Amino acid sequence: MEKSHHSIGRRWARVTGPRRRPGHGRPHAYYLAIGFPPAAKSSAYRMRETANQLYAHGWDVTVLTICQEAWEREFGLDHSLSADVHPAIRVVELPLRREELDTEIRHFSRARSLDPAAWAAEVRQRRLAVFPEPSFGGWAPALTEAILRLHRRDPADLLVTTCAPYVTLAPTWALWERHRVPYVVDFRDGWSIDVLGGEVAFPPGSIAGRWESRVLGSALEVWTVNDPIAGHYRRRYPAVAARVHVVRNGYDDDSVPRGFRAPDPERGLRFGYLGTITFPVPLLGAVLDGWRIARAEDPLLANAGFELRGHIGAGAAREDNAYAEMLRAAGPDGVRFGGPVPKAEVAAVYGEWDALVLIVPGGRYMTSGKVYEAYASGLPVVSAHEPEHDASFVLDGNPLWTGAAGPDADRLAESFKTAAKLALTATPGQRAATRAAAARFARAAQLAPAVRRVTEAVR
Repeated sequence: MEKSHHSIGRRWARVTGPRRRPGHGRPHAYYLAIGFPPAAKSSAYRMRETANQLYAHGWDVTVLTICQEAWEREFGLDHSLSADVHPAIRVVELPLRREELDTEIRHFSRARSLDPAAWAAEVRQRRLAVFPEPSFGGWAPALTEAILRLHRRDPADLLVTTCAPYVTLAPTWALWERHRVPYVVDFRDGWSIDVLGGEVAFPPGSIAGRWESRVLGSALEVWTVNDPIAGHYRRRYPAVAARVHVVRNGYDDDSVPRGFRAPDPERGLRFGYLGTITFPVPLLGAVLDGWRIARAEDPLLANAGFELRGHIGAGAAREDNAYAEMLRAAGPDGVRFGGPVPKAEVAAVYGEWDALVLIVPGGRYMTSGKVYEAYASGLPVVSAHEPEHDASFVLDGNPLWTGAAGPDADRLAESFKTAAKLALTATPGQRAATRAAAARFARAAQLAPAVRRVTEAVR
């Protein structure tokens, strides 16, 4: 395994993975994936599978991402995510970081020390002047320089770029404009649609709108994670409609527990939530209120426990915010926060629970990656999201789903009660059938056809 540093202008890039041997018969794909493993982000699962599928379909793969130190400032690192990246995949890490996440005061400028809010506003404006994205726009020149230099050294036959951040569209366009390298845009949630509010995020004539129109206009394919987002792009850009495809997130086989815990109401049923805790604070409040009501009203839940696992906040606010305070206050109700879960331990954590709680904001444009794991787990599922939500589309027909309760504490309480009964009465046959029905949402089953289609188009 090669580990080296290569000059990218005046910067340095860390490279891991084998040296590529041009001319040995395999075409070369660059994959622009900020958030690639070992970044402890939910998007890393999709990125890992995309890179692996590209390799499996005959491509040599070079991933371009940012340095691991950047993720240590934000959500942290999960090195177990990297274990299943194919060893033949090369990863190039650029030393790009978000300076506002640096909490070392010795690194602060005089301006940041004297007026942090004004400093942050000025930083955002500087980034927006480069590319229309306030948190990442300033990376556009470095990413563009890196992809062009890499292409000159080892030419690309294909570029796949995944968003967010949307600043990856800048190097994508530069490589197309200068070298006509065909590219795929994996939009996932989409840029010009606010998936939480369901509104258009910016008009076509805005700077961001012109960027989006330009890049999508020449894309080989555009991928989104659900049908409503795909519909938005087909309506917004009719000329591109045939090239917009739904490629759902799905679940990983190694995240599904192999067996089931035997529910024991006398010792206490165990409910669990696994995912990033960044949804609206009132939604968490409704879930905790519903849980408290259900425990008071249903003897099956009187001594039950509710464990929440995942990341709370980022940077300096990690596990030190309103969510953490609410969870600590709910301790007497059997609520416990257990911290993040390494990818390698996800299946084991699910195996410790009798029922799952799915907490997701937004509506029909929003899809949570965890909904697929919840379905495939074969466990009862309590849904704390709006009825008209893409998660409802995914779970529809699952006999162990209690229905979408929305942010209503009383309805959530009824869902908790129903899930408790299902945990005790679900037969092995029902659980097996539920897992079998979820198989169509396996991550490889979602991504393999898309990568195969693109491979055939390029070749």
